[in-house]
Amino acid sequence: MEMRPLRVLLVEDNPVYRRLIEKLLAGSQYPSFDVTSVDRLSAAFDSLDRQAFDVVLLDLLLPDSEPHETFFRLRGRAPDTAIVIQTGFDDVTLASKAVEGGAQDYLIKDRIGRVGLVRSIRYAVERMRARSAEWASGMFHLAQQQFLKAAYIVELDDNVRQRLLFPERAQVAALSFRRDQHGQVETVFGYRVQHVLAMGPTKGGIRYHQGVDLGEVAALAMWMTWKCALMRLPFGGAKGGIRINPLDLSRTELQRLTRRYTLSFIDIIGPDMDIPAPDMGTNEQVMAWIMDTYSRRVGYTVPAVVTGKPVVLGGSQGRTEATGRGLMYCIVEAARHLGLDLRQCTAAVQGFGNVGAHTARFLEENGVKVIAVSDVSTAVHNPGGLDIDDLEAHVAKRRFLEGYPGGEHITNSELLELPCDILALAALQNQVTIDNVQRINCKILAEGANGPTTLEADEVLSEKGIFVLPDILANAGGVTVSYFEWVQGMQNFMWTLEEVNTRLHAIMTDAFRRTLTRAEREGTDMRTAALIEALDRVRQAELLRGLFP
Repeated sequence: MEMRPLRVLLVEDNPVYRRLIEKLLAGSQYPSFDVTSVDRLSAAFDSLDRQAFDVVLLDLLLPDSEPHETFFRLRGRAPDTAIVIQTGFDDVTLASKAVEGGAQDYLIKDRIGRVGLVRSIRYAVERMRARSAEWASGMFHLAQQQFLKAAYIVELDDNVRQRLLFPERAQVAALSFRRDQHGQVETVFGYRVQHVLAMGPTKGGIRYHQGVDLGEVAALAMWMTWKCALMRLPFGGAKGGIRINPLDLSRTELQRLTRRYTLSFIDIIGPDMDIPAPDMGTNEQVMAWIMDTYSRRVGYTVPAVVTGKPVVLGGSQGRTEATGRGLMYCIVEAARHLGLDLRQCTAAVQGFGNVGAHTARFLEENGVKVIAVSDVSTAVHNPGGLDIDDLEAHVAKRRFLEGYPGGEHITNSELLELPCDILALAALQNQVTIDNVQRINCKILAEGANGPTTLEADEVLSEKGIFVLPDILANAGGVTVSYFEWVQGMQNFMWTLEEVNTRLHAIMTDAFRRTLTRAEREGTDMRTAALIEALDRVRQAELLRGLFP
């Protein structure tokens, strides 16, 4: 769940500079660094043979290499690793030639400070990633695999299949914004992807996370297409994001960055075009800033340009807890189908953000004993049951679960393998894989997160008889209430919380029953059945609208 430290190979034979750089990197929290230091090029080669590094900080003047050869020898050994040159004033020409030859940056040794050093490393890694790995995303590959499996089963027309494999529109922007420190400007990557335009306006959240890339956003947009189609909402799928750690930014920095993002993508969003919403790392405040920026640009207030905004600005009652509530509705239906009494069930919830915390709350309200929860800092286990009120109070005060005294602290991996009736995944993708699926020990696996289970693990879960509530069904409560909010905004008419929840329950239970019926009729698992159900609707729309020109 938590992003790992960036792995740095420091190649420097001067002990003074080596200690300086180690000290500067040790003081960085976002990102953090795992530094390996060597003083010879031969030792650097040995280190590269033993493990992979994100970046190499390279001094060109080493005892066992000629200066003009040092970079190119290292580049030949590690062609896919970012390299930042460290140089003195008298070696700038040599460093510049290394940059021309493919190094990402160079730093003047006597001017190195923490901010400049960390920024140079981060930008070097970003540029290398942007050059080679934007589409090379395991998450996007998973989304395509799932789609192709369902397309094969229903014998989807090849022309339609090819059109749906990639998003119809994808836009990448380099976003520059001013930090609170005077004179410091950051540049980060932002994305907006629209998968299918045939279903109506596109709909999807905006994610602020340091792991965001084009492939991840494309996968999320594809899943949103299937989610909207399965719920029978008049939207195609979209998604957006910024590759940044929001915890590293102040409120004013987040506002400036959000407004910059909005201006960069303002030509492809709008209430009749593409409607953003909150996702990981964003919230109703971020949506308020987007609405305000868009409204100021067009000259009048446009509440329907985003959903998930504050109620006072036209947001819908029940939107904040909608994903967790929808997940709970599906769990209730699954328990009824399996003949389980929820009052006799136990649950473990991975993730204690918006989705996970609300899921834990609703489980407790339905009589389920929640025995474990987790966040990025730790997992807490208490076989006798956890007090959700107490957990939320601790997080409100301390921000994370770390240090909570009401249970044993375990790892997130251990939480996944706890014996329980319900395992709710409300964190990140790729949590249940071929490596741990045999140790998963639950009756219902409910996916509150997007893409938490790999395709190979799906097959094992099916063999084990674990009932999976797939993400495009189980976590669709958020987009469903976002649809309600959009309708209310377009009509300037507000619904009560009771009306919202009644409508949400009707749509979620209908989608569950259609998916279950399809699974039983096709003799397939719930994920494939949900995809087939969604694909049928998208296929009809694509064929009826035709291809223009």
